[in-house]
Amino acid sequence: MNREAFLAQLSSAGYDEIVTATRDPDGVMDLHAHPFEARALILSGELTIRIGDDAHTYRTGDIFHLAPNTEHSETYGPDGVSYLVGRR
Repeated sequence: MNREAFLAQLSSAGYDEIVTATRDPDGVMDLHAHPFEARALILSGELTIRIGDDAHTYRTGDIFHLAPNTEHSETYGPDGVSYLVGRR
């Protein structure tokens, strides 16, 4: 999915806060949760999200969704990651 189509999708779904996040290569964010729902499009790089025993890797063009208060950890690929995220 391209950036413009994703932004239109976020808008129609009521995501009112949209930001671009960039994370450093080979970084890790330990277990945490957000009080908001997040839907994101990977713009470049790679991100692995672990929820419990399940891990999924997202790459350029992939979309991920996290429900509010979902405990998860994040690992960033060798080139880091940049993603466009909508929050509500």
